[in-house]
Amino acid sequence: MGNLTILKEFLLLGFGSLRGLQFFLLGIFLGIYVVTLLGNILIITVLSLDCSIQNPMYFFLSNFSFFEIWHTTSIAPKMLQTHLSGPQVISFVGCVVQFYFFVSTAVAERFLLAAMSYDRYFAICSPLQYPSLMNLHTRILLAGGSWLGEFLTPMVTVTMTFQLPFCPTYTFDHFFCDPAPVLELVCSDTETVEEATFLLASFVTMVPFLLTGASYIHIVAAVLRIPSAAGKQWTFSTRSFHLIVVTLYYGTLGTVFAIPTAPQAVAPNKTFPLFYTMVTPVVNPITYSLRNKDVKKAGRRRMSQWVYAKRT
Repeated sequence: MGNLTILKEFLLLGFGSLRGLQFFLLGIFLGIYVVTLLGNILIITVLSLDCSIQNPMYFFLSNFSFFEIWHTTSIAPKMLQTHLSGPQVISFVGCVVQFYFFVSTAVAERFLLAAMSYDRYFAICSPLQYPSLMNLHTRILLAGGSWLGEFLTPMVTVTMTFQLPFCPTYTFDHFFCDPAPVLELVCSDTETVEEATFLLASFVTMVPFLLTGASYIHIVAAVLRIPSAAGKQWTFSTRSFHLIVVTLYYGTLGTVFAIPTAPQAVAPNKTFPLFYTMVTPVVNPITYSLRNKDVKKAGRRRMSQWVYAKRT
């Protein structure tokens, strides 16, 4: 048992079976990471500096962009390193930290998406009461709940997982410390941890999903009651960017849970985590910057002010 509990590092194999596409994949993943990082930083900067769009929706969007940065950054650097130099060692502590930030930021994003849909629900269904319902206190309460859930939720999974005895074989065929491959290296019964992880994951996924779904059911019902076709089109167009992000996020997540995993199913076990750790986050800045007129206008205003200041 002593040999089982002194494990100090893991070996991430990454996408070793695709070594022929090493530099091609490196270029793609690096480009995705840079766009995600710069795009979300730009959104946070524009929304923080432009007073004309200081409303609840963009308050939640700034928080969401912040978590997107951390979510991707917890995975991308080590993954890019494995593409550049082959299998990489990650320390035991580093694996714990990566595990924690991956789970925590995912939890926060789900609750923030629910808060954003809750905000859209009141904006459409109760427009006259909207300013009082979504006041600063409510915004801070909803965002603070997401931050608190982000901090506390992974504690249970991380504590239960990394106190287990690990086998001397410390290599796992993945590109980051995902909960499932980490548990495969445990040399004791993991049933209790798996059940606790499943229940916790179900709660932090289904509760925000149901709240988001219920909000959009009421939103669609309210929009359909609008008499003019132009009014319906305008309302849908101004809310569609959030719906796109929600659909892509839960669509990818649902695909991961719907497809059964198996030790021999290496490709799906890596491909789908790649989508929700790298591909999905890049959609957020693209969607909110290209489809949202308020954000585009605010960005152009800030750029014009910056150019004017440089010239003078």
